[in-house]
Amino acid sequence: MHSTLQPDQDFERFIQLVKGKSGIDLALYKEAQMKRRLTSLRERRGYKSFSDFFQAFSADPALYAEFLDQMTINVSEFYRNPQRWEVLADKVIPELLSRSPRLKCWSAACSTGEEPYSIAMALSQFMDLREVQVLASDLDQNAIERAKIGNYQASAVKDVPQAHLNRFFTKQGERYLVSDSLKRCVQYKRHNLLADAYDTGFDLIVCRNVLIYFTDEAKETVFSKFSQALKPGGYLFIGGTEQIFQPLQYDLEATETFFYRKRLAR
Repeated sequence: MHSTLQPDQDFERFIQLVKGKSGIDLALYKEAQMKRRLTSLRERRGYKSFSDFFQAFSADPALYAEFLDQMTINVSEFYRNPQRWEVLADKVIPELLSRSPRLKCWSAACSTGEEPYSIAMALSQFMDLREVQVLASDLDQNAIERAKIGNYQASAVKDVPQAHLNRFFTKQGERYLVSDSLKRCVQYKRHNLLADAYDTGFDLIVCRNVLIYFTDEAKETVFSKFSQALKPGGYLFIGGTEQIFQPLQYDLEATETFFYRKRLAR
């Protein structure tokens, strides 16, 4: 049955239906970018309207997984912007360890695992691997399953320091497999940044190149929640495409480029 709704009404209705089915509120994402991505997928799969598309993926788990994949922008690589990871290892982690011997870390919107494994490798320079614990979460269960497998193209590992590449990866043909010892450092769970409760007491939260797809209002909500989830003195590490223009409103202060520290009690 084809929809008789106007295109704008069709998409508005689709937003409501998706929220009812998944809890994901597409209205909190920048509409032009999200609509373009989803229209492309819908047309590739041969559906004339979003209503038809919703009916189809409601009955087809594989299509629904593809929809989630398209919606959650899974572009990632290890040590993305390597100089920023040097700042993490040279300054941020030593500062955090000066206050606490065990660090609670969260890779939020972790995509296919490159980021949490990078965090675990950075921490391995300072502590026994068995003490390294990173929580990693994403909206897309499909991405999480791929992260748990930990099998990557050579292009994804191009910026991994050679010592870490030797220690934590096995080369298989043109691909690289993450070691079980590193996998054990990361605990994965499905989490919606815009809808689910946040854990607290984090020393470090890493969330990079995801918030650019959110509306300003949604971003403000997420930054507030991140701040509440951090310990005083804890750090938020964001992506090169993002910036917090008034960090003090979230009780954060800019320390290095893309690093924000929650203010210590005065």
